Amino acid sequence: MSDTTAARSSRQHVVVIGGGVAGLSVAHALRAQDASRAIDVTVLERSPRPGGNIRTEHIDGYVCEWGPNGFLDNAPDTLALVRDLGLDARLQPSDDRARRRFIFRAGRLHPLPGGPLDFIGSGLLSWSGKVRLAMEPFARARPEGDETIHAFATRRIGREAADVLVDSMVSGVFGGNAHDLSLRACFPKMWHLETDHGGLVRALIARRRQHPRRHGEAMGAPLGRLTSFRDGAEELIRGLVARLGDVVRTGVDVQGLTAEHGRFRVGTSGDRPIDADAVVLASGSATTARIVRALDAPLAATLDAIPTAGMVVACLGYGAHRLTSPLDGFGYLVPRSEGLRTLGVLWDSSVYPGRAPRGHVLLRAMLGGATDPEALGLDDAQVVSVVRAELQRAMGIDVTPDFVRIFRHPTGIPQYTVGHLDRLARAEARLAHWPGLALAGNAYRGVAINACIADASPVAARVLAHCASRAAVTAGEGQASGAGAGPRGVSA
Repeated sequence: MSDTTAARSSRQHVVVIGGGVAGLSVAHALRAQDASRAIDVTVLERSPRPGGNIRTEHIDGYVCEWGPNGFLDNAPDTLALVRDLGLDARLQPSDDRARRRFIFRAGRLHPLPGGPLDFIGSGLLSWSGKVRLAMEPFARARPEGDETIHAFATRRIGREAADVLVDSMVSGVFGGNAHDLSLRACFPKMWHLETDHGGLVRALIARRRQHPRRHGEAMGAPLGRLTSFRDGAEELIRGLVARLGDVVRTGVDVQGLTAEHGRFRVGTSGDRPIDADAVVLASGSATTARIVRALDAPLAATLDAIPTAGMVVACLGYGAHRLTSPLDGFGYLVPRSEGLRTLGVLWDSSVYPGRAPRGHVLLRAMLGGATDPEALGLDDAQVVSVVRAELQRAMGIDVTPDFVRIFRHPTGIPQYTVGHLDRLARAEARLAHWPGLALAGNAYRGVAINACIADASPVAARVLAHCASRAAVTAGEGQASGAGAGPRGVSA
């Protein structure tokens, strides 16, 4: 056997199932960390195009996002990936107007206060609600066990503030129900802030000492600046695919997974099975559960227990001269207690100027989520009717849009309900039975783009460590076999 053939036969093969931002980021991290070039990588994506929910459409001069419209620029892993892909010059930070955020309450939009003192003159809360909010430093200690986001907020800042401020944020970020979602799983930083500082006010003061609030920025706004790309969020996906090349295969539906002698066999539709030394499961939790069911039924059951919330996104374009009020902010969120079906409305062309034709504006409304799953059953006309009626109520817009585009996400956003971290621990315990098998994606350790990218590096490191271990064992067996053959040959 030639040296070249021997080197090729000793290479390890890693299959990544799922071509969303998580799977593509893991594949990129595998290649970046594989200094010895000892592995081959294959990414399998079921749909005709990679990217998952990150998809940008350019229609009639409008830039419409299916899902996320950017990432916070305070995430070093994401910024490093952008630099590595050569996309720095393509970044588009959100406009300064995006610092202003609103909440719909009692029939009108209220700006989110910029600090504790601003709540005094705000109409967001009643006077009793404001007094209760001011008592936050004296809130009772955290109870034992997992705590819902709403229970945490009620305990710290009172029920009214929890219903108005926190509920709207949770429905806007997760499309979720604050009464069901786990604080520690969804907002681990907030959990640690209470642990480290003993309260939110003290934590806020400490945070602002380290990161002064920018002028006009709403209190509680996330650290970092929302950032996208000039042609939309999908530029990141295209950059990853261009770097990975032909290792990304689309239109491949994975049917199942088996294991034998420390290797895996990936069954696909209409194709021969693919053998792999390691497999990264980066598809949605329900799809992953289906794939591993025959291999490990308990693991599949654990993944099946992670719920999702479907979403409907409606993009509406208007001539700017037809609107009576300026879109001078990020948009607004709606507490569920207000009785509207829209979870929130983003003023996309204000957040990212250039997302609408000159003289026009683009709004993006979200419906559905965990509290309104029936929204997915609305047809396009019904969606437009609901959105128009509620835009009139919240913003006074009573004109027909010039442009409409509707997207549906049946699986939507994973819901980290109470017990999520325990489910994740059970899944990891099952994975320990299958060295070389790993989970990645937004169903586990963070739903945002930044979380998926940050998770890619440690996942890749574990997979490469497994591959290196297998290679060492294989090499040792080969040396032992070769050492034994010589003496037997001599004696013969």
